[in-house]
Amino acid sequence: MAQSEAEPRSCCAPAGDARVAPVALGPSIRWEPGRVPGAVGAAGNEGMVLLKGGSFRMGTEDSDGFPEDGEGPVREVALSPFWIDAKAVTNERFARFVDATGYVTEAERFGWSYVFAGFLPAALRRGAARPAQTPWWCGVEGAHWRAPEGPHSGVDGRADHPVVHVSHNDVLAYCRWADVRLPTEAEWEYAARGGLEQRRFPWGDELTPGGEHRCNIWQGRFPTKNTAEDGYRGTAPVDAFEPNGFGLYNVSGNVWEWCADWWGTEHGSRRRTDPKGPARGTSRVMRGGSYLCHHSYCNRYRVAARTANTPDSSTGNLGFRCVRDA
Repeated sequence: MAQSEAEPRSCCAPAGDARVAPVALGPSIRWEPGRVPGAVGAAGNEGMVLLKGGSFRMGTEDSDGFPEDGEGPVREVALSPFWIDAKAVTNERFARFVDATGYVTEAERFGWSYVFAGFLPAALRRGAARPAQTPWWCGVEGAHWRAPEGPHSGVDGRADHPVVHVSHNDVLAYCRWADVRLPTEAEWEYAARGGLEQRRFPWGDELTPGGEHRCNIWQGRFPTKNTAEDGYRGTAPVDAFEPNGFGLYNVSGNVWEWCADWWGTEHGSRRRTDPKGPARGTSRVMRGGSYLCHHSYCNRYRVAARTANTPDSSTGNLGFRCVRDA
């Protein structure tokens, strides 16, 4: 699918909309007899933070930003109260959903997903399909959330890492089961700012204050050498690093997070209340950046940065967190 001028250039997460028809792996979800979808939500708001809402200045006109991404103009947004996950959804949490429902993710049904080339053995890199604009990604057969780097890999020892290789469609299925929803883009940014007004990062304007790493992103020369000075070459545990002022972890770096909004770049400058983005579109918003973001080509780990992908896309650096109405 050709991108329109209003769609973001793919730098961190290639689109999966060119994938072949999914293989037959049975039903995508199986509800238990007599079970009410969403009943798991009765567990309450455990692991969530209650945000009282209010007004904040959304977006940025920072010179380090990408004007073509629609980061600006800075506009006043008012939000109602809501609950939000302090941490991204983990492999362990997603496994409970799959075990309870029999859900099969789109990456499993399509038979492949995108994996960062540097994580792969030479045998898998050779001959792998690579997007022309982002050749550091390889389409790997058998890559999915339980096998993040392909058939040779697994999630043992990564129960507390964010689940990846989940499409927007997969995430909506999880949300229905858990009686939650995805955050709107405005809710996500408000929560990620942690109460700081128009700062570049959730902790301030300096990336590494006092030389301290505050998030999981790429250090070194992208895409050939990652010095991992922050302690991680791939995903980190969802509670790595200190939380922001609202108690949220890893809202910069680690993995991109799906939002509910369709992608759009025309926001206007007037004050809005509980905005939900365009009524329709072809791509969904993603926020937060990932462990592959680097200032040399994609400093989208800034709190106002944004990008998007098609709803069926999945990659090894894309996850999510959930919200619930207060």
